[in-house]
Amino acid sequence: MDRSEKVAFYFNEEHHYKDAIGLLRELALQTEVEETYKWQFPTYTVAGKNVFAICKFNNHFGIWFFNGAFLKDPKAVLENAQEGKTMAMRHWKFHAKEDIDQKMVLGYLKEAIENQKQGKVLVSTKKTPRKVEIPTLLAEALESDKALKDAFKGMSTYKQNDYCEYIQTAKQEKTKIKRLEKSKLLIAQGKGLHDQYRNC
Repeated sequence: MDRSEKVAFYFNEEHHYKDAIGLLRELALQTEVEETYKWQFPTYTVAGKNVFAICKFNNHFGIWFFNGAFLKDPKAVLENAQEGKTMAMRHWKFHAKEDIDQKMVLGYLKEAIENQKQGKVLVSTKKTPRKVEIPTLLAEALESDKALKDAFKGMSTYKQNDYCEYIQTAKQEKTKIKRLEKSKLLIAQGKGLHDQYRNC
């Protein structure tokens, strides 16, 4: 199915919130958004940028505002989508079609659209990975083997940190040496310590 077919299926599928999400869709389409389908939900965009999505679950339905943190929210109806994880997204939950104040919902939708047009979006600020101090054993091994040192330097900071912590956290010296030898083999192959568990 293409995206339009997925949207149609989402709203036409038999569900106890079918009429309710249909009403939210009517309100969304009264605005200037483009309707598409992302992350298994009908999603509404402005100039290709995500503004909000309509969602349904077993116990509630509602609207996700991708940059809802910028909404004034005079009625205090918005919740953090995932407390402690999501910074900007806010969720407006409903439990019945009768809960939908159409005028209020339309106001929130239009404000979200205007915020997007004004560039009010939360820009992700990725933290620079903390550089772990290279354990003495590993530092000595790298200094004595140029190829090994070059291979290590060519790795991401995350992978370098994995090796440093792996060796440093060993309690006994013999364990550190054993971990060093394992690490040297993997580093020489350009592999991260946990590559076998990652899709990389």
